[in-house]
Amino acid sequence: MPAPLTVVIPTLNAADDLPATASALMPGVAAGLIRALIVSDGGSEDGTLALADALGAVVVSGPAGRGGQIRRGVAAADTDWVLILHANTWPAGDWVAALTAHLAKHPDKAGYFHLRFRAEGIAPRLVEGWANLRSRLFKLPYGDQGLVISRHVLAEVGGMPDLPIMEDVALARVLRRRLRPMPALAVTSAERYQRAGWLRRGSRNLLTLLRYLAGASPKDLARTDHL
Repeated sequence: MPAPLTVVIPTLNAADDLPATASALMPGVAAGLIRALIVSDGGSEDGTLALADALGAVVVSGPAGRGGQIRRGVAAADTDWVLILHANTWPAGDWVAALTAHLAKHPDKAGYFHLRFRAEGIAPRLVEGWANLRSRLFKLPYGDQGLVISRHVLAEVGGMPDLPIMEDVALARVLRRRLRPMPALAVTSAERYQRAGWLRRGSRNLLTLLRYLAGASPKDLARTDHL
């Protein structure tokens, strides 16, 4: 039976992240879960494309913008399911079993992982705790938690929104009750928080979310979200 899942990763100068992310995906390949890796690039100027080629990935190129990149990547997939994953995010824990169970038992649901930062201390635990609470209570997982979804369900809700920012929130809002947490981890980089400061970056993220929910243009939000 062919592997049912394609991993779609949007990239922009992600050469430092891709090798470790690809390595984290290998258990899914070995288990017969992952058939293909699609790297949807937005104009990388580092070694991202060479690395993607060395990894055997299908490369799709186009304008930068995560929503559009994901949309193009999904369009290039030929499996029933896709796992949308950020380049700096690794699935961890018993994620192969969690994904396999989700595909078998919840064909009409989109699944996401519990968030974990690759950082130690109280601040990362607090921020990831809020993110996991937000996901559970308000059905608003972010893209750094990964998303596994059937292409049929994704097409039903209009596909990935072609937005420069908040594409993950826009999709979550139309999926709502079709979202389901999976008992595994998405372990993601803390670099943006460490560079800007945990409180400052966390506050900016919350403000951006509230402005978007209040009707602000994603293009305007993208221009100000540069920490």
